[in-house]
Amino acid sequence: MAMCGALCYAELAIRFPESGGEYVYLRAGYGDRIAFLYGWMSSIVMYPGVAAALAVGAAAYVAQVVPLDGRAIALVPPSILCIFGVVNVAGTRLSGGLMTVVNILKLFVLLALVSWAAISGHAHVGNLIPFVARRSGAEALMPAISGAVVSAFFSFGGWWEASKIAGEVRNPRRTLPLAFLGGVALVTLIYLLISAAFLAVLPIDRLTSNTAFVAQFGEALFGTAGAKVLSVCVLVCVFGGMAALTMASPRVTRAMAQTGAFFPVFARLHPRFGTPANAILLQTVLSLAVLFLGAFDRVLAYIIFSAVAFLALTASTLFRMREPVRGWWFPAAPIVFIILCGAIGMLILLHNPLPALIGVGVVLAGLAVHHFLTARQTATPLTYEGN
Repeated sequence: MAMCGALCYAELAIRFPESGGEYVYLRAGYGDRIAFLYGWMSSIVMYPGVAAALAVGAAAYVAQVVPLDGRAIALVPPSILCIFGVVNVAGTRLSGGLMTVVNILKLFVLLALVSWAAISGHAHVGNLIPFVARRSGAEALMPAISGAVVSAFFSFGGWWEASKIAGEVRNPRRTLPLAFLGGVALVTLIYLLISAAFLAVLPIDRLTSNTAFVAQFGEALFGTAGAKVLSVCVLVCVFGGMAALTMASPRVTRAMAQTGAFFPVFARLHPRFGTPANAILLQTVLSLAVLFLGAFDRVLAYIIFSAVAFLALTASTLFRMREPVRGWWFPAAPIVFIILCGAIGMLILLHNPLPALIGVGVVLAGLAVHHFLTARQTATPLTYEGN
């Protein structure tokens, strides 16, 4: 699915070599209103939801490092969101440096774990075989598949973000297909390697948590200390993702506000730090609101249902181009991608319908906002204020 989507996005990025990604493609294919809804969905649903999901997922690993009771664990996700909000209001250098370091560290840690699992003797091929057996307490087949597909989609998610910087890429016709297809291929390889390593070392019937299983994996490889070490590694990776989100997402909101596509108050910069403080505050508050959905899988359903709808809609713009697509993969790739996006949407509705429908309701509320803004405001050229 990701590879088919990457082919579609590479073609769109070549045809529209400007920054903005889906916003640009949807505006060309379906007009300003649909493009606005995508920007609204990104700023109000997807980015805050991803930040909340990362914070919820991090709580279980914080508890592995620092002993906490149930009440204290519940305070971990909102504390993480608030800390990153404050750090980003104060400045972007720390977030940018942290993001670079942890992305390098993340790849090193994952490949090192796969290598050590293979050479240390802890991995056993026999643990990979009994996939068809249903262990005691497991969900029925369709709910289990639904949860697995949604979680895997979340792990693969983000490859489409490369389209947002297409206008800053040299030789986009050559570079962008390599970025999309090479990136998806690399993620797929790492995903398969680390999943195989986990299951070869730690059989499914020994898993006691579907959120903190990396700690169990570390304990199996390195003993009690290993659980804490790998939990810290996971937290570093999660915090890197948080740094990237809390740095980039408010700037999308501010860019929309600068062009008159969002409320002007969110275009203002902090008088001392020069950061989009109002937009950062909005993203932090929205992320905190998403925490009321509770469990990790419900947060994912809230994000992903709306996200896959817009991904499918973006791929469908290839059928609306004046100049037809002539690639060997067309029309098979967009058709497969759209069908699988629809399948993921159906699985989410079968497994977690309420959070998904809440997300849809928030997205559709953007229609009223768009009407209000177009009636009251006149778009102005995008300007930069040196931040």
